[in-house]
Amino acid sequence: MKKYSKIKLSDFVYMNPTEKLPKGTIARKISMDQIEPYKKFVRSSNFEAYSGGTKFRNGDSIMARITPCLENGKTAFITNLGENEIAFGSTEYIVLRAKEDVSLPDFVYYLTISSLVRDPAIKSMIGSSGRQRVQQSVLDELEIPNFSLEQQQHIVDTVRNIYDNH
Repeated sequence: MKKYSKIKLSDFVYMNPTEKLPKGTIARKISMDQIEPYKKFVRSSNFEAYSGGTKFRNGDSIMARITPCLENGKTAFITNLGENEIAFGSTEYIVLRAKEDVSLPDFVYYLTISSLVRDPAIKSMIGSSGRQRVQQSVLDELEIPNFSLEQQQHIVDTVRNIYDNH
């Protein structure tokens, strides 16, 4: 098997990137119950006044950081927003965004649902029983293979046919 150099996940993607959404703004909300386990795309959302929560945009991957949602496969790839639209959702999401010239948005999603990221995230959970959360620092420091953009695209093209139809 080919050996790849390693890169920290926090150098490969933006983790919880900052977005501006003033409180009281009517915006699309994607709640935890609208993310279907092991489904890439979000099929429903609603509009509410923003009062807090994680913010994201098209091309971002959102992953539950709380038990049992993460173990149950609550991870989604955001594609259902308008151009430049910012949506929001649970404070219990971790947002992962591709870095230009480093990572591809679809690849970030597939990486997020892979055992390379999911297993260490689940193992890092701390807190009281039933309310355990992923330790962000563990994900920030997590080392992953440093796939080139071409390798990422090849993986996306291969995996897309399997996952996107479910």
